Amino acid sequence: MSEKAREVAFSWISENESRLIEISDKIWEYAELGLIEYKSSKLLADELEKAGFKVERGVAGMPTAFVATYGSGRPVIGIMGEYDALPGLSQKKVPWREPLKEGAPGHGCGHNIHGTSGMAAAIAVRIAMEEAGLKGTIKFFGTPAEENASGKVFMVRDGVFKGVDAVISHHPGSMNAATLKSSLANNSVKFHFHGVSAHAAGSPERGRSALDAVELMNIGVNYLREHVIQEARIHYIIEEGGGQPNVVPAYARSWYLVRAPEREQVDEIYQRILDIAKGAALMTGTKLEVEFIKGISNVIPNRVLSELIVKNMREIGPPEYSDEDLEFAKEIAKSIPPEQKKEALRKSKRPDWEKLLDVMIDRSVPDPWGDGEVSPGSTDVADVSWQAPTKEFSTATYVLGTPGHSWQVVAQSGTGLGHRSLIFAAKVMAATAIDLMTDEELLKKAWDEFEKRLMGRKYKSPLPPDLKPPLDLWEKVKK
Repeated sequence: MSEKAREVAFSWISENESRLIEISDKIWEYAELGLIEYKSSKLLADELEKAGFKVERGVAGMPTAFVATYGSGRPVIGIMGEYDALPGLSQKKVPWREPLKEGAPGHGCGHNIHGTSGMAAAIAVRIAMEEAGLKGTIKFFGTPAEENASGKVFMVRDGVFKGVDAVISHHPGSMNAATLKSSLANNSVKFHFHGVSAHAAGSPERGRSALDAVELMNIGVNYLREHVIQEARIHYIIEEGGGQPNVVPAYARSWYLVRAPEREQVDEIYQRILDIAKGAALMTGTKLEVEFIKGISNVIPNRVLSELIVKNMREIGPPEYSDEDLEFAKEIAKSIPPEQKKEALRKSKRPDWEKLLDVMIDRSVPDPWGDGEVSPGSTDVADVSWQAPTKEFSTATYVLGTPGHSWQVVAQSGTGLGHRSLIFAAKVMAATAIDLMTDEELLKKAWDEFEKRLMGRKYKSPLPPDLKPPLDLWEKVKK
């Protein structure tokens, strides 16, 4: 039954390849920012609805979040998709820096592929379920705003992922990999200081500088760095610092990201930062307002799922590339300094990474690696990974050494390299979902490992219970 189902799923993906590429490219063109991906989410949701899925839109208080469901009963296998772009990364489909529109958004993380590959896999599994008589439920989770507001965390808090037996997801990358690394948990918080304006020369004694408060807070946090764990990361920007130098600023605002390997470590460091902010307000006679935007947990890895995905990648086989694809890749590679590529490979900690120094596109499929290590980034996939066995894997979409969140990513995500990765990833996800639906023992092993890694810990949402998704985030950024 499983083999027949896989064949049916692969056939559907191959037969609909041009349509899937069209959808991915359309989302690439939309390039919508997180929480306002109206056209992108509608395109995916409409396509799933046409394919026989029941679609619930606007879940967890986010207009662009949705869940598409087909089937009934257990097991319940989830597939995730993202579709938000990044600000300021507009780029034409050319291998040199040239914006489509200066300052406009672009898909600098390949989420046009991410959303489409997941949608394609879900539909392919649905077709296979019908033709091969598979029992269970397949769900596609349309998850907005991974880049800025971490939409999945709001969905988890509101019970959207409740009852899933396993969740898989794909993210474009530079390797065909299903690593065992965890990730950094984080908090995203804005600190608003309210003071009193005055003439900075004529009557400075009457002023209470909100900018002084921001700067004193930053100084305090920078002294704190020596006294937190080495793996922690604290970064900030000053979003608002006043109008002109001869007016004492009555309002100033900073935006902080606080990261650490474990959720409780973030909580501890964050409490100390709150104390520093309160101290800065006391020192300057200003008032402090704390705006908690979002928090993320750390990823719970799952070797059973990682090894299953690697097995399926090897069986399906990485894509072949056309001469046009390779020529495009060569031109992109010229924009990546050799030392930058070497450092990116070194940071991956992949065994024998040195052998990839002269490789342009990595078609190999390595064994899972990195158990016990922590990736320097953060992802809201982490909070899903506390609900059930979860794995987000990558497929080689970009030339090795391509920096994340770059114009090079945007260009490759909308051309042949991205298209090949999309189809390959869709087949891998479909095969993995079918394996989990048809092999009860496999799913049990994934759950046994999941519970072992949790070590009795219970998930606690990092979000305040009354916090709503920041639907006006981009309006605030403009201000």
